[in-house]
Amino acid sequence: MIAFVRGKFARKSPAQVIVDVNGVGYDLQVSLNTYSAISGAEEGQLFTYLHITENAQTLYGFFEQTEKELFLQLISVSGVGASTARMMLSGMKPDEIIKAIVQSNAKQLEGIKGIGKKTAERLILELKDKLGKHSQETFTGMQPIRTQEQDALQALLALGIARPAAETALKKVLNVPDRSLSLEEIIKLALKNL
Repeated sequence: MIAFVRGKFARKSPAQVIVDVNGVGYDLQVSLNTYSAISGAEEGQLFTYLHITENAQTLYGFFEQTEKELFLQLISVSGVGASTARMMLSGMKPDEIIKAIVQSNAKQLEGIKGIGKKTAERLILELKDKLGKHSQETFTGMQPIRTQEQDALQALLALGIARPAAETALKKVLNVPDRSLSLEEIIKLALKNL
């Protein structure tokens, strides 16, 4: 899996960016949201998701990790493919999509090309609780998670720890004032607090 690409933006359009990484051009499909964020830049880093189907391998690029995470949530819903999720992220900002889903605003979601009433209702049904729980912390940036805490959480999840247990263990470790710990120390202490 390619987690991100960093290099010069050889070509940019509202739907596609070609990133030159040491002489190799990566063709990334992007949302209008990502294009707007990089339109003035000549080089940079984009987080990626490789979508493999029977007929193609498509690399999607995202300016922010939170946009990528929302994309992954959207494509987990039956009937929402990668192209539809990209269309959603082009039609609305990530925090607007989350707000519409959390507030059960199907009409707003239906305003996006390719999203009908049934798909909008399915998105709300399947993602409302997931996005509602983490929307303020993870997606909207209103209460940003420290990078080290986010990395530790991802490591615990990769080890097979359930998200609620991992978050509780991390809060216990990180709520000690005046304590600077390395990422490895945080993960080890969190594992002890499970």
